[in-house]
Amino acid sequence: MLAPVAPNLSFTTSVDQTTEAEWNRLLPQFADASLYQTWAYGAVSWGEKSLSHLLLKQDGQVVGMAQFRIVRLPLISSGVAYLRWGPLYRRRDSSVAPQIVLPQLLKSITDEYARRRRLLVRVLPNVFRDDPAAPAFEAACGEFGLQPGNAAAPYRTIRVDLAPAPELIRKRLEQKWRNQLNAAERNGLTIREGAGDDLFAEFTAIYRDLLARKQFETTVDIDEFARIQHALPEPLRMRVLLCEKDGKRLAGLVGAAIGDTGVYLLGATSSEGMKAKGSYLLQWRMMQWLR
Repeated sequence: MLAPVAPNLSFTTSVDQTTEAEWNRLLPQFADASLYQTWAYGAVSWGEKSLSHLLLKQDGQVVGMAQFRIVRLPLISSGVAYLRWGPLYRRRDSSVAPQIVLPQLLKSITDEYARRRRLLVRVLPNVFRDDPAAPAFEAACGEFGLQPGNAAAPYRTIRVDLAPAPELIRKRLEQKWRNQLNAAERNGLTIREGAGDDLFAEFTAIYRDLLARKQFETTVDIDEFARIQHALPEPLRMRVLLCEKDGKRLAGLVGAAIGDTGVYLLGATSSEGMKAKGSYLLQWRMMQWLR
């Protein structure tokens, strides 16, 4: 399968020439953007010095973006260029079709990181196998030597279509889940929500209590997420929801929405919150906010 041809279109590539402020301004313009491609996420999680930012432009307009983590292997002149939930190529207002942008963007990526820097390029795309565009995405990757990997377990999640009216969304939820939501709504619970550091600190307290009570292993660093939240500009910040009853915090949820898909990131509940079904109310409220 040949990559789509872009007749009479001129593309240019810019690598590590952008600023954090410009990156933050551009990110919401892409429907496939996510928290994982924010500058703050990369800088806090991996260290700012390990980041590399590539922009693809068509007639001066940025039509593609990719934030990489560069890991150099000691003693040898090689390493890995790791791209999480990218590249971004579905700009909301571009006159250039995504199927034209994607191969140009993949060519720029492989030219810069695989050929020029001689790095192994690893991509975890924001594309799922049941997406209509998934076959074309995989075929385009194959044209530039990017093949499906089998070293890691496949990422699995549940997605809810938020386009229909709220009553239809609710009707489509499993009956047992709706029963729990109905119970939560009868329990006199209230919700506070926002994006401030103080609200995130309150969620952190619930999360720490959960860890202490359950004693389970996790790779999530809640302090790291707090630093990411502090570093993010207001339009890109995570949304924090807290469920309370009689002024007592029972449950919390943290989600993100930058592109066209919201992401459930963190959740925690107390023993009382479990009995009151607080997490169901928070998830339903998050779906309403995202919609």
